[in-house]
Amino acid sequence: MNKITILIHCNDLSGIVASVTNFIAEKQGNIIYLDQHVDREQDIFFMRLESEFIENNFSTEDFKDSFKTSLADKFEMKWRIYSSENKPKMALFVSKYDHCLYDLLGRYNSGELNLKIPFIISNHNNLKPIADNFNIPFYHIPVTKDTKAEAEEQQLKLLKSHKIDFIVLARYMQIISGKLINKYPNKIINIHHSFLPAFVGAKPYHSAYKRGVKIIGATSHYVTEELDAGPIIEQDVAHVSHTYTIESLIAKGRDLEKIVLANAIKLHSNRKVMVFNNKTVVFS
Repeated sequence: MNKITILIHCNDLSGIVASVTNFIAEKQGNIIYLDQHVDREQDIFFMRLESEFIENNFSTEDFKDSFKTSLADKFEMKWRIYSSENKPKMALFVSKYDHCLYDLLGRYNSGELNLKIPFIISNHNNLKPIADNFNIPFYHIPVTKDTKAEAEEQQLKLLKSHKIDFIVLARYMQIISGKLINKYPNKIINIHHSFLPAFVGAKPYHSAYKRGVKIIGATSHYVTEELDAGPIIEQDVAHVSHTYTIESLIAKGRDLEKIVLANAIKLHSNRKVMVFNNKTVVFS
């Protein structure tokens, strides 16, 4: 059984859905999922479709060629087609915080994540024992003001040699430069507390505690050159009260960070996110 996922966006025109579904039928495919969205303000059509093909000689590349000439060119589509046989490769960038790393590797080890993790990169050695415990290669690449460019070249070399599809900053406490962002547009996922920009700085939970906040949250987004302003993939919140200590507030916040980051990674690796004009369309 061959399974593919098709992502499409283009100007909203009559007949797109019928043309795509008829094309799948002509190719002896069985549609098992279809969802669509129209952005009325910008008049843009979005669609995600999953289809199965039972033919043993089915070729994803031949299907792509035929799709392009028969449909994509006609409707001037921006499109991507993925085969379920190709699991995306994810590189993890970490620093010293371990909660997101432990959570992701646990999910990965149990088969919950539809991806591969070829390696972990860190600017510190602190989390190497965790990587070793999960038998994942760990690369220590120190970053200072003077060595940042050199460190990034080492990172890019590793990413290229392993054919990495996307990067996850699992509490990587370094600002990513435009060079790396441009190599992986909308393919670098970050996690942060949703206190930004209200509670910036090194101790946002302490600032929030002093203000007596009643809701805390976490946001996962794609990285852009404008800090913490990229397209949002996933968010969640939790209610807190005056009974919370700083320690319990931090613990609750880190729980949210783990869940939100894991969900964002699942959505991205399962090809359920489309980005348009710094906003996302996230399919169920």
